Amino acid sequence: MRRQILVCFTLIILLSFSCNSSCQSDLQSQALLQFKASLTDPLNTLQTWTNGNSPCRFVGVRCDAVAGMVTEISLSGMNLSGKISPAISGLPALTRLELDSNSLTGSVPPELSNCTQLRFLNLSCNGLTGELPDLSALAVLDTLDVANNDFSGRFPAWVGDLPSLVFLSVGVNGYDQGETPPSIGNLKNLTYLYMASCNLRGMIPESIFGLTALETLDMSSNNLAGGIPAAIGNLRALWKIELYKNNLTGELPPELGKLTKLREFDVSQNQLRGRIPAELAALKNFHVIQLYRNNLSGPIPVAWGDLRFLTSFSIYENHFSGEFPANFGRFSLLNSVDISENGFSGPFPRYLCQGKSLQYLLALQNGFSGELPKEYSACPSLQRFRINKNGFTGSLPAELWALPAATIIDVSDNGFTGNISPAIGKAQSLNQLWLQNNRLDGEIPVEIGRLGQLQKLYLSNNSFSGEIPPEIGSLSQLTALHLEENALTGRLPAEIGSCIRLVEIDVSRNALTGQIPATLSALSSLNSLNLSHNMITGTIPTQLQVLKLSSVDFSSNRLTGNVPPGLLVITGDEAFAGNPGLCVDGRSELGVCKAEDGNPDVLARRSLVLVPVLLSAMLLLVVGILFVSYRSFKLEELKKRDMEQGDGCGDQWKLESFQPPELDADEICGVGEENLIGSGGTGRVYRLALKGDGGTVVAVKRLWKGDAARVMAAEMAILGKIRHRNILKLHACLSRGELNFIVYEYMPRGNLYQALRRERKGGGGGAELDWPRRCKVALGAAKGLMYLHHDCTPAVIHRDIKSTNILLDDDYEAKIADFGIAKVAAEDSAEFSCFAGTHGYLAPGEYQIRFFFSAISTKTSYFNI
Repeated sequence: MRRQILVCFTLIILLSFSCNSSCQSDLQSQALLQFKASLTDPLNTLQTWTNGNSPCRFVGVRCDAVAGMVTEISLSGMNLSGKISPAISGLPALTRLELDSNSLTGSVPPELSNCTQLRFLNLSCNGLTGELPDLSALAVLDTLDVANNDFSGRFPAWVGDLPSLVFLSVGVNGYDQGETPPSIGNLKNLTYLYMASCNLRGMIPESIFGLTALETLDMSSNNLAGGIPAAIGNLRALWKIELYKNNLTGELPPELGKLTKLREFDVSQNQLRGRIPAELAALKNFHVIQLYRNNLSGPIPVAWGDLRFLTSFSIYENHFSGEFPANFGRFSLLNSVDISENGFSGPFPRYLCQGKSLQYLLALQNGFSGELPKEYSACPSLQRFRINKNGFTGSLPAELWALPAATIIDVSDNGFTGNISPAIGKAQSLNQLWLQNNRLDGEIPVEIGRLGQLQKLYLSNNSFSGEIPPEIGSLSQLTALHLEENALTGRLPAEIGSCIRLVEIDVSRNALTGQIPATLSALSSLNSLNLSHNMITGTIPTQLQVLKLSSVDFSSNRLTGNVPPGLLVITGDEAFAGNPGLCVDGRSELGVCKAEDGNPDVLARRSLVLVPVLLSAMLLLVVGILFVSYRSFKLEELKKRDMEQGDGCGDQWKLESFQPPELDADEICGVGEENLIGSGGTGRVYRLALKGDGGTVVAVKRLWKGDAARVMAAEMAILGKIRHRNILKLHACLSRGELNFIVYEYMPRGNLYQALRRERKGGGGGAELDWPRRCKVALGAAKGLMYLHHDCTPAVIHRDIKSTNILLDDDYEAKIADFGIAKVAAEDSAEFSCFAGTHGYLAPGEYQIRFFFSAISTKTSYFNI
């Protein structure tokens, strides 16, 4: 009997466990299915998450082998979107949750704090928003990663209440500005601290320097102030320090020399000053040293020439001086070196490419002198080589011209002599060659035509001679050709017309002869053409009028005949001066057009023809004057009658207004030539201070006849419907008969083409657009393009991006203008809508290249110039 009772009791217990396990399984399944229901799974990655499967068989899910409880969910990088469901709290045994590198949105559910067994939580690289809920109840959490989201509100100071944390990553979010919570110092087990781009201000709290287990300290891209505390020497386990892009001041503390494990050190883009401490120079394990954009001075420690693990060294825009360590790079595999804009002098270090792995070498704007060491001609890995604006002399090694991986070679503004080696034809990756302002001579080798990737060719202000090789016509990617101020002879080759991407041509101040090739008219992207100060003969091809040039100069040549009227629209008579046989509006520099043949008999025969023609012309002129006088009299009478009836100029105009201010058509149509500020391919532009509306200044464009209706329609269709700080504002369009005006916001700094050529006002000289302003202009234009390409539906393709179509306001904010030939990407779309937003940069080859940078790197360098 006892045995039967014992068997029954055992069966009851087993059935109870079975039922409990089954119930738990059902509860977990429901929680996971609710979690799945809030997600969007375009690749059907979660297809195994169904009622028919055990939750332990769901993809990305792991369970405890004994109890069958869900312990892990790992769904990293599975293209999931949607929200995180609060149903996750129904998994009490969960220890690991990985949802990083997806496209999740919405807020983090506070119910997540119910998963008290959670040890690992990674929600990074999503689009999560809102304020992070207090998760301090997760007492055993050792890894928390919520970086690279869109969290806002207060910085999550509660992380200081998670004593088990070893890995803390909360950076790159939009928290409210505030100071670093001292409670971070409570995390004594912390080895990794990532707080970059957290809107932190004030000084680094002393409590952080008590985290003696810390290996990585990253507080970059904040607004931290004050100096780097000497207490940083307490963090003996540190191998990585990232404090770049803050407002740190003072000198580098000698206590940094105590960090013997330090491998990566980046304090760039601060306001640090003084010399590099000898204690820091004694460290031997450096892999990366980034000190650029500070006020550091003095020499580079000689001991750094003995480093064996260094791969990246960037110290540009400081005040370092003296000779650069001769052995630098001799014992390490350097990948990138940027020592630009300092005061180094003496010979150039010869061992930077000793390890044959150097890709970026930038040493521009220093005082290096002597010959370039021949070792750099045996550096096959070199991609960007810029040593311009130094004092180098001697010739460049022949093998240097043939670097197979080089994309940029810039040795401009030095004293180099010799010629361009024919070996340059082997540099198949080259897209920029800058040799201007040296003493190079000889002929331009025909092998240059083999550089199929070449975009910029700058050979100006040297002593190159011979003819321009017609093989240049093979450079299909070429956008800039600068050969000015040399001793080149012969004709301008017609083959240049095959370089269809050319934007700039300058061959001025040479000894070129022959005629202007009509093939130049095929260069639809051409913006600037300078053929001045040569001996070019013949007439100016009328076909050049089709080009949308913003700058042209044919002066000081031997041209004859009439200037095509379409070119006169672009510039004034001075662009054609110094050509005695060239006629402008029937006038030459001698008063009348010169005969093409100086033979007296020819002149006499032409006079017999010209006299009756001139008499007939005078008769027609008198009749025309009488007719115009009569017509003017009648129009004046008509205008007086209209005025008496109360109908002014404005009542006869068709006005479409898009943005304030309020406009008076009479005032717009009465703009005078005294207000003229520019002229372009679509019309003349005037500056007008409105009488009303507080004297607001606007720009008024009077369109040329012919294409006016098309241009106005394009501007109205696009500018009338979009709003963006980097797109020029359209105020209104006015039309009456063949008269058409467009009113824009006024840009006091003119266009980018003009600004690049102006010097700074107020003495001191130098270019008006310094590097910070140039970067601001480039970023603004990129944001405008990004908006047109990605935030407009359908996208807008400008098709005419050039320096004259980028305007600048008082603060040098760039604004894209002139949408006369712009196209909407989907022409058959019946609806056009845009939403506000500026993100990154779209490559200017709008039809050919459709990629963009999703973010702009905080570690800018000359590598990207």
